[in-house]
Amino acid sequence: MQLTDTLPTKNNTTSSTPSKLLYIDNLKIVLTILVVLHHTFITYGAPGGWYFTDKTTNDGAIIPMTLLVSVNQSFFMGFFFFISAYFTASSFQNKGAVRFTADRLKRLGIPLLFYSFILSPVLSYIVYRFARGHQVTYFQYLSGFDGWIDFGVLWFVAALLLFSLVFVLFNTLLKTRSQQQKEAPSALAIILFAAVLGIASYFARIFFPVGWVLKPIGFQLGHFPQYIAMFWMGITASRNNWLQSLDLRTGRLFAWLVAFMILVLFPIIYFIKESTNSSIEELCGQGHWQSLMYACWEQFTGVFIMAALLIIAKHRWTVQSAVAKNMSRAAFGVYVFHPLVLISLSVTAISWPVDPAYKLLIVAPLAVTGSFLLSMMLVKIPGINKFI
Repeated sequence: MQLTDTLPTKNNTTSSTPSKLLYIDNLKIVLTILVVLHHTFITYGAPGGWYFTDKTTNDGAIIPMTLLVSVNQSFFMGFFFFISAYFTASSFQNKGAVRFTADRLKRLGIPLLFYSFILSPVLSYIVYRFARGHQVTYFQYLSGFDGWIDFGVLWFVAALLLFSLVFVLFNTLLKTRSQQQKEAPSALAIILFAAVLGIASYFARIFFPVGWVLKPIGFQLGHFPQYIAMFWMGITASRNNWLQSLDLRTGRLFAWLVAFMILVLFPIIYFIKESTNSSIEELCGQGHWQSLMYACWEQFTGVFIMAALLIIAKHRWTVQSAVAKNMSRAAFGVYVFHPLVLISLSVTAISWPVDPAYKLLIVAPLAVTGSFLLSMMLVKIPGINKFI
């Protein structure tokens, strides 16, 4: 599958690929590494759920872990939706509704089935057997296993498939015609967009607080206002060729705004939380004023990061080494299989006689490296390489 089909699936970048798309490949590598690090930080101390955790109690480690996870959550999955959607519009136009739908069902549906019915039980067994110490065989474990529908980290793929099918439905029913090109949004328009997203996220979290999961598919609906908006923005940006008119000065402006949001406003929010004895639950939703404060910080930060990265990458990340090319090709495989690598490493490290914060320093680079090496091997296997 080509880059122009969809981000999280196979990407056979060749010499004929326009160089202007290499920065998208490079962004994909960065985002994929952040996914692995995100789950590693959750494993060792940051708030959040994961298959296995070995959390530190050292506040000096927990605070920076929490900051990294909070900043990551503000943008990295929304950015995946934007980039994926950017290539969805052209793929739909080239293939037509029937072929496009069939391709999505195969390219996204088969990995979902594999993860849910094959990989997910293996991950759960590793934790049950080697972390919890239950002396049972894998087949004995399966005899009592009842979590067969579990998309795990592939909730993103499930959401992308859903968004793609809705996109096909709307285009088929409305018979969308070509319209006059819209100019790329100004810096002020992007800031206003972030403000609207912050308010929308606040209202969504009244009903679906951060951490609330729609089981068994794994959707955290409190984050979906951003995901839906960024998918729509990706479609709009593609149809209006926005990425070609992005100015480097605007990217630098947003980079400075990102620094302000992280280095100035985040400590202020943390101080307010502590001085008012606010709980994590109050920050997460249910209509509390603290939730409005956090939702706005999160969306401003996330949108500013996405804008800065996208614009700067377009102007600065336009070349790619052979190693980076292989990493880009392996990115989707890393997304699928990094839980296997990370869980195996973290379970192995249980007995290490050091604080979990120190384990993070060793496990994190090993998890990133191991996940890419595993995926690079898998993409060379005929048959498998058609789906990752």
